Amino acid sequence: MTIKLLAIGKTDSKLLQGLIDDYQKRLGFYIKFEFEIIPDLKKIKNLSEEQQKQKEGELILGKLNSTDALILLDENGKQMDSVGFSNYLQKHMNSGIKQLVFVIGGPYGFSQEVYAKALGKISLSKMTFSHQMIRLFIIEQLYRGFTILKNEPYHHR
Repeated sequence: MTIKLLAIGKTDSKLLQGLIDDYQKRLGFYIKFEFEIIPDLKKIKNLSEEQQKQKEGELILGKLNSTDALILLDENGKQMDSVGFSNYLQKHMNSGIKQLVFVIGGPYGFSQEVYAKALGKISLSKMTFSHQMIRLFIIEQLYRGFTILKNEPYHHR
């Protein structure tokens, strides 16, 4: 199985990008992982929030294969602890899917078409974080999840 992370817009912070790169490299020891950036929309000042979600949704859906399992990182999604998340990953690996895709949307969330395609939604916290920080947090949690599955000492129970 491959895990893919899609995110709208690039990471501006070199410090955050360095940490993302570090955890991405670590994660590569456990599973094939891809991180793809969808460029920010241009000329958005004339677009409503709904129009922006629609355009971003089209770009997100255009990056998916028909067999992909799509999971949205959404503030209204299911919350779980790290051990629960590792079990969630294991369940998807056992299901035989080829690619599990996590998506970090734009500032207004996702279009209805993206919600309709998704198998589920996950929330990393009840708090609000910048979309750039969420990239680091989900990659670190993926790494943590695999260390839990391998009974490695990274995660302390």
